[in-house]
Amino acid sequence: MMNSMKIPSKRSTLEKKLDKLILALFSVLFCMCLLGAIGSGIFINRKYYYLRFDSSEKQFDPDNRFVVAVLTMFTLITLYSPIIPISLYVSVEMIKFIQSTQFINNDLCMYHAESSTPALARTSNLNEELGQVEYIFSDKTGTLTRNLMEFFKCSIGGEVYGTGVSEIEMGTAQRSGGKIEVQKATNAALEKGFNFDDARLMRGAWRNEPNPDFCKEFFRCLAICHTVLPEGDDSPEKIRYQAASPDEAALVTAAKNFGFFFYKRSPTTIYVRESHVEKMGKVQDVPYEILNVLEFNSTRKRQSVVCCYPDGRLVLYCKGADSVIYERLADGNNDLKRTTREHLEQFGAAGLRTLCLAYRDLSSDSYENWNEKYIQAKSSLRDREKKLDEVAELIEKDLVLIGCTAIEDKLQEGVPACIETLSRAGIKIWVLTGDKLETAINIAYACKLISNNMKQFIISSETDAIREVEDRGDQVELARFMKETVKNELKRCHEEVQQYLCSASGPKLALVIDGKCLMYALDPSLRVMLLNMSLYCSSVVCCRVSPLQKAQVTSLVRKGAQRITLSIGDGANDVSMIQAAHVGVGISGQEGMQAVMASDFAIAQFRFLTDLLLVHGRWSYARICKVVTYFFYKNLTFTLTQFWFTFSTGFSGQRFYDDWFQSLFNVIFTALPVIIIGLFDKDVNAALSKKYPELYKEGIRNTFFKWRVVAAWAFFAIYQSLIFYYFVIASSTSGMNSSGKMFGLWDVSTMAFTCVVVTVNFRLLMMCNTITRWHHISVGGSILAWFIFVFIYSGVVLPKEQENIYFVIYVLMSTLYFYVTLLLVPVAALFCDFVYLGFQRWFFPYDYQIVQEIHRHEPDNSRIGLLEIGNDNLSPDEARSYAIMQLPGQKSKHTGFAFDSPGYESFFASQAGVYVPQKAWDVARRASMRTRPKTPKN
Repeated sequence: MMNSMKIPSKRSTLEKKLDKLILALFSVLFCMCLLGAIGSGIFINRKYYYLRFDSSEKQFDPDNRFVVAVLTMFTLITLYSPIIPISLYVSVEMIKFIQSTQFINNDLCMYHAESSTPALARTSNLNEELGQVEYIFSDKTGTLTRNLMEFFKCSIGGEVYGTGVSEIEMGTAQRSGGKIEVQKATNAALEKGFNFDDARLMRGAWRNEPNPDFCKEFFRCLAICHTVLPEGDDSPEKIRYQAASPDEAALVTAAKNFGFFFYKRSPTTIYVRESHVEKMGKVQDVPYEILNVLEFNSTRKRQSVVCCYPDGRLVLYCKGADSVIYERLADGNNDLKRTTREHLEQFGAAGLRTLCLAYRDLSSDSYENWNEKYIQAKSSLRDREKKLDEVAELIEKDLVLIGCTAIEDKLQEGVPACIETLSRAGIKIWVLTGDKLETAINIAYACKLISNNMKQFIISSETDAIREVEDRGDQVELARFMKETVKNELKRCHEEVQQYLCSASGPKLALVIDGKCLMYALDPSLRVMLLNMSLYCSSVVCCRVSPLQKAQVTSLVRKGAQRITLSIGDGANDVSMIQAAHVGVGISGQEGMQAVMASDFAIAQFRFLTDLLLVHGRWSYARICKVVTYFFYKNLTFTLTQFWFTFSTGFSGQRFYDDWFQSLFNVIFTALPVIIIGLFDKDVNAALSKKYPELYKEGIRNTFFKWRVVAAWAFFAIYQSLIFYYFVIASSTSGMNSSGKMFGLWDVSTMAFTCVVVTVNFRLLMMCNTITRWHHISVGGSILAWFIFVFIYSGVVLPKEQENIYFVIYVLMSTLYFYVTLLLVPVAALFCDFVYLGFQRWFFPYDYQIVQEIHRHEPDNSRIGLLEIGNDNLSPDEARSYAIMQLPGQKSKHTGFAFDSPGYESFFASQAGVYVPQKAWDVARRASMRTRPKTPKN
């Protein structure tokens, strides 16, 4: 519940910049209206007697120029209002919604067949933000790893048990060029969650070890100190454990395999079937009364249970992170503490998750005194959690160290390749984990986040100097000493970073910092130094961090560096981090759906980030940028033609276009093509987007929506509006209709509007990277819609005061002037654009244009969702998926996306001999269809 909160409302960076562009357009609108108002106040004069200015109309009263200017100001506001692209927001939201629901959700490359989980866009506000991410903050467990915990090794009484070799150890040996011989497991069949192999502890052999009492306490701690619920039959083969985390289930499973079988729980008692305790082969059921449970949380980092043996012995069992257990150990046993710490470092170097186990015998009197305080704290109505933690501190002390456990959590498939690809794309990845320093570093090596070629800066609290101060027990001195130490370490690292940056070919940098040091580094006095240093690093690993620290680190980069961030996690402890970033991605894994419910996008595996960012994110960013800039261009072009006309009318506010022309320009005549480009335009296909991840850097640099890009579009809008107005006006002065009359205002404006509609639609085709049949249909349909409308509108008899363009189009199209102007004016208007685009592509090409030239002669057969491997190498499941993806209803010729066509999928599947489960709407659709007789062919 501590992590459950309302999901914050997020807006993309591009959308915020769009707001600034709209404000700029409002400023331009105000300046245009102010100029017209001032001009009207100056122009109004009685010397123009033939215009019949008089006092009957206040807007044309020469004796009151101020009123004339004010009224003209309001008139011009309504006249120039199309410059504000109100329909832009509607179009953008429609495009984003379709991108999310049809493209991202239906992408088979992000479909996880094992869990039958597709990608899910839970919001459509942040599609383009996926194309500009520069920093990724990732959890480790369940995000980079599978979150399938297996008990692998342990240390009991200073002795290491377990002969297996972890994935990380193999990877470490491979990096150093060595070899590790993997011994075959002696156990015939290993249970899920238990991958331990050492005969010294199995089947009662632990009784012959030098420390059997430690072994017995170790197994009992595993079997008793937990909150697991058993389900099913109380036999070792059929019982199932329901645990709050996979770690707990793995530990209880290990206790069962060691002969301490937890099979039943009541509200106050745990029942354990113990084997080989009193003598070999003897099995006995032992009930342990659970008196108190001190639960685990992210602050305590430990869990304790007070239990009573059948003989009345009171024992506190505690398990938790080594950093908190060691602080609470009793004096003495220094050799055991040192040896166990070495084992912890050894396990951490192997990439294993470690927990320390300890116990304490309690006297009846001390327990009763403590229990009274515990009951008072538990019944408190204020600050209950805080008081319970304080009471727990009173009893969780003077512990006796038993040993430690080591659990393996293997990496997810494709994580190293994904991280390497994202790094090439210019994305910096930070791993925020609660694991030990050694574990975090080795996991970072295994997933290629850190390499031997990198210069590593490690800021750790596990130093001899800090341990000496810890042993003194003075917390104030410890805090002061650690803050000073962290400050000095940050200064030293920052100086070294500057030296490496000055060198021409310096190595990539990596920073590793643990939770204790991070707590002081996030202090306001050191925060800037930490941020400046970490921004120079390609990779950052923060270990032993709490959920709050994860959110603080994310906010530090988001707010301090003003960079676009993405957080990805799978559990409730990642919720605050997910909500703190610009974009939150949840992984639907083993730890429930809290992260998914708090996220903006949900995927099943970390490797799917490659497609989500490099394909969908980059395409969405480029498409939305084109949509926004094109809207800005066409509205500015259209409005400026009216603005130039104002200078020829004495700033009177006379309309140049008919009201219906102005109203339908954005709604019908130019609406559909811009939506099509926002949906289907792609510079390179999905395969090339992943082959050249460097293309993603254009989004990080915001290449396509800078103010200079907007200025270039504004320049061409001004140029084209001048062409439209003055070319049409100049050519119409000598033009005549078939009856010998000169063209009037509505003839000229209709001609100009026709040129505007044709030109802005053709300009859209010039900015397309791919032209599909949908582009042809939308552009041709928009132009055709204009001619159909004007033919109908010109033929309708309206009241005399509204008879503006009656029969105008028929008169125009009966003259040669119409066809010559319709041909030459758009060509002249688009000539500068053509020259600019050619010059830019030849001499200053974008990265994607270079890739286009490299692969210009290659056919584009790639589609999102198609397996790009030969059919001969497919497994049966992959072959079935491949066959499904080849169905006619599942693919699109132009977009590269795998669409869902529920009405026809199963039909084509049956024709292809592939089984596809029928969907409810599929059956309903066919049931509702009427059978039509087939027409015989002649």
